Amino acid sequence: MFKRISGLVLAGLTAMSVAACGSGGSDTSANTTGGGDSTITMGFSQVGAESGWRTANTKSVQDAAKNASITLKFSDAQQKQENQIKAIRSYIQQKVDVIAFSPVVESGWDTVLKEAQNAKIPVILTDRAVDSKDTSLYKTFLGSDFVEEGRKAGKWLVEEYKDSTDPVNIVELQGTTGSAPANDRKAGFQETIGAESKFKIIASQTGDFTRAKGKEVMEAFLKSNPDIDVLYAHNDDMGLGAIEAIEGAGKVPGKDIKIITVDAVKDGMQALADGKINYIVECSPLLGPQLMDLAKKVVKGEQVPARVVTEETVFTQEEAKKVLSTRQY
Repeated sequence: MFKRISGLVLAGLTAMSVAACGSGGSDTSANTTGGGDSTITMGFSQVGAESGWRTANTKSVQDAAKNASITLKFSDAQQKQENQIKAIRSYIQQKVDVIAFSPVVESGWDTVLKEAQNAKIPVILTDRAVDSKDTSLYKTFLGSDFVEEGRKAGKWLVEEYKDSTDPVNIVELQGTTGSAPANDRKAGFQETIGAESKFKIIASQTGDFTRAKGKEVMEAFLKSNPDIDVLYAHNDDMGLGAIEAIEGAGKVPGKDIKIITVDAVKDGMQALADGKINYIVECSPLLGPQLMDLAKKVVKGEQVPARVVTEETVFTQEEAKKVLSTRQY
C-alpha cells in the first residue's frame, strides 16, 4: 500500500497517444479500483473519443488502474483544451496523488502545470507531449516517437517508388492542428521524402483524427486535385474515411491511390489486409500498465526516466493478414 507523499511533481500524460479531458467536458469521476483499500488516486484527463485508437487507449488505462488497485478519476475533454485545463484544476482541488493527461495540443500548459507543481502533485504526460521549456513541470512522458512514425511512413514511400522517375503527387490528412502527433508525423515524413524532388505534397489539411472529417477533406482533395498518387493519413480513422471518399469518386483505394496510415487499429488492419490500405505504421494505445507502474514509482519518490518510448512495428498487407485475428484493439 502506498501512502501519499507531498512534495513531488509528476509531469503530464500523453499516450499515446495519441487524441484530452476536463471537468468542463464529460466527467466520469466514478472511481475505478481493483478492490482493497488503495490509497493512490490518479486524476486522468483524456483527449476525447475521436478514434478507435483513443477508445482502446482509454480502456487500457481504466483496466490497468483497476488491476493496479489505483483509484482513477477520469475525464473526457471532448478535444477541447479548456475542458482539459478545468479537469486538471479540479484534480488539484481534490488533492489527488498524481495527475496524468494526454494533451489536446502542445502549447498553453505552463500555468496549470505550475499550479499542480505548487500543490506538490506530480504530473505524467501520456501519448502526447507539451512544448513547455520548463521540464520540471512534469516527471515523465510516456508515449510513441511520432517523428519516427512519420519517418517510417516516408521510408516505405521512398522504397515503393525507388524505380520511378515520374512525379509522385501526395495528399496529407493531418491530425488535430497543434497536437504533437500531427506536428511530428508531418515533420518525420517530410524529412524522409524531402531529399527526392519527385515527391510532392500537393495538398495538406487537418482531418482532426476523425473518420468523418477524413472523408470530408479527402472529398475536397479529389475535387481540386485530379491526379493524386498517394494519401498519407496521420491515423487509421482518417484513412478509413478517405477510403469512402475515394470509392465514392469511382477510384480504387490501394491501387489508384496508395494509402499510408498510422495506428494499426483493427479496422485499419482489416482495410490493410483487404488491400485498401498499403502500409500502416503502428502506434500502440495500450499504455495503461506502463502508466500505472510509473505512477506508483513517482508517488513513492523514485526516479523515473524523463522519456519512456513504447515499442512498435510496421505492417504490410501480408503481415496484417497474419496478425489480424489476434489484435487487441
